[in-house]
Amino acid sequence: MKRHLFAVFCSLLSVSAVDAQRPTFVDPESLSWPPQLTAAGQPVTHADPAFLQPAETLQEGVRIAQTPPEVTLLICPNQTYPGNPWSNWGGGSFANGKTWFAIGDHYAIGRGNVRYGRGNAFVQEYDLASGTLRTVAATAALLPLPEDHYLPGKIHSRVDMGKDGWLYYATHRGSPAAASRANHYRGDWILRTHPRQGVSEIVATAPVPDHSLPCSVLDPERLIFYASTAAGPDAEDQRIQFLAWDIQQQRALYTGPDGPARAMILARTTGKVYYVPGSNDGELHRFDPEHPIAPESLGITLGIRAASDETANGRVYVVSTGQASGQPLLREFDTTRETVRELGDAAVGNEKYIASLAVDHAGQFLYYVPGAHGGGWRDGSPVVQFHIPTGTRKVIAFLDPFFTQRYGLTLKGTYSVVLSDDGSTLFIVWNAARGTKAWDCCALSVIRIPESER
Repeated sequence: MKRHLFAVFCSLLSVSAVDAQRPTFVDPESLSWPPQLTAAGQPVTHADPAFLQPAETLQEGVRIAQTPPEVTLLICPNQTYPGNPWSNWGGGSFANGKTWFAIGDHYAIGRGNVRYGRGNAFVQEYDLASGTLRTVAATAALLPLPEDHYLPGKIHSRVDMGKDGWLYYATHRGSPAAASRANHYRGDWILRTHPRQGVSEIVATAPVPDHSLPCSVLDPERLIFYASTAAGPDAEDQRIQFLAWDIQQQRALYTGPDGPARAMILARTTGKVYYVPGSNDGELHRFDPEHPIAPESLGITLGIRAASDETANGRVYVVSTGQASGQPLLREFDTTRETVRELGDAAVGNEKYIASLAVDHAGQFLYYVPGAHGGGWRDGSPVVQFHIPTGTRKVIAFLDPFFTQRYGLTLKGTYSVVLSDDGSTLFIVWNAARGTKAWDCCALSVIRIPESER
């Protein structure tokens, strides 16, 4: 009996010790809206040595920058009510001194709490010269549908600028069940916004019937919008579709099955597009808009969770998914020879999921943040610079715990890393948390990379 009581006592002590180690989280209902970093709601800027303090998870051989960058952090506008949650899911772009990206509230018709709407997403613009962040488009305003109709709660695609000065992007559901014919769902939309003129338009409605459009890349010269789809519950074909939409001719060049789940390679010089069907490693396929027939396999096995732009010497860089037990492997794709070169492991700590890659035009440096789906803070929210010629991984800043301790905002992960044309400034859209378990709002960091570190 005494032994039994002693065992129970030890067990209680053990549980108490475990509970003491568990983090405590804020109730999302207790948060105030809109989020603010300061009482005045202003951006904050720091170039703190604390950015160079490594996380305990840092792998051996990973370098750390010698000079901290200057980091400006801003809360994204429009977050005036609780999201479900507010999120960034797709890549952005840079042109003419400005960067563009999208956030959404993740709501959906029939998902509850209708007082906040059926779903809305916003395209936002940051002007590097003025330091201002503004909204240039809202999907709910562009799609004024009746109250019993589906509305998209996300822009999951990229936001890319064409040679015509328009931004092109596509919409995605806030919940798979919402994309049903019972909610008058026909399919999602390709949209465009002219940020200088302040005008937004519908490019195509339901280009793939009963499918949403979570993945895209724009050929800015030929004005072809490439997308892959996610099937709604009533779609006859539940497979991922691949779509090539000719913007100038306002028609589909090609639509067919076995599209990519998340990313594509655009060879801007040739106009060809490459992808791997589905979400896992597989055979690389090529689509040529000059001959818009079914994409053909190149017999190359590859993984593409994210892809960079094409460099001046015709290279595109990709990273494999890194989820489950896989490693996030970086590879170089030569768009002229259509060959692949392995560069190595992209991880710098324990986090492996990388959803966005940015490269400088000269093809010297890749930038990314591991831990896209909220785990980045466990590695210190590292901003990584990969030196392509040598394969060297270097963290130019650990942004956690600095912003958590100073402003109560944890930068958890990102799907949008964009580099300025001159390679000096990095723009990262964060899914961020104010003490919540997952994340609850979106923020933009503007990172000025010291010249000595590039």
